[in-house]
Amino acid sequence: MTTPTTEPDVAELSAVPGATGIVRPKSERIVSLRDLITPAVVAAALLALYAYVSGKDLDAIESNILNVASVRGALIEHIYLSVTIALLVLVIAVPLGVVVTRPRTRRLAPLIVGVANIGQAAPSLGLLALVGIYFIGFWAVVLILTAYSALSVLRNTIVGLQHVDRGVLDAARGMGMSPVAILFKVELPLAVPIIGAGARTALVLAVGTVPLGYALNAGGLGSLLFGAIKLNRPLVTGTIAVLIAALALLMDWAAGIAQRVVTPKGIR
Repeated sequence: MTTPTTEPDVAELSAVPGATGIVRPKSERIVSLRDLITPAVVAAALLALYAYVSGKDLDAIESNILNVASVRGALIEHIYLSVTIALLVLVIAVPLGVVVTRPRTRRLAPLIVGVANIGQAAPSLGLLALVGIYFIGFWAVVLILTAYSALSVLRNTIVGLQHVDRGVLDAARGMGMSPVAILFKVELPLAVPIIGAGARTALVLAVGTVPLGYALNAGGLGSLLFGAIKLNRPLVTGTIAVLIAALALLMDWAAGIAQRVVTPKGIR
């Protein structure tokens, strides 16, 4: 009677003699006290901004733009746009990164990376203007900024997979793991920190460029920002700009925590 075997995971491979390249855990905690610095600083800055703006004598236009309901609605739209773009980038770029690192499809790498380079090299405003000729709205901006942001995740996926230690892969093959199992149980888990760094870059890039989507009626804080610019209201312009910067910092912080959550405990 044979004993059923299960395919080992990354943690088990780290115990294999000669299996190098495994990053030993520094800490098993997802959130440390140091991680609270960013939200604390952002919260302090926003409170200071609120106190400053509240002490000003706002005219009717400024009061209308900085209305709590308007800002809250625009902020929710901005977050929704940014997260949608980041998720779509992951769904597209990670599989493409896997494709160009497989032996049978590696020859497609110049084409795929070249297309991604074109997407980022093209001016975002130019892409918005070009697409805006044909259709506008939420998905127009999402598709444009997805193409603009995909390169960072694609490159990081390629780098992360290419830098998985060959000894670990040989050990996995020696244990009888299939190529698909090696990809999902060894290569991708080991590449999570590098892929996650690219995803965070794409997310912050999306937060910063989503305001340009106001021209295509996509919503978000851009409509308030550029409305204040057109009406020559520097106080409102500065306030919305600070909100966008604070949002970028907080979303990068949250993405960093999420990255640690999905990173296997053995390499966290």
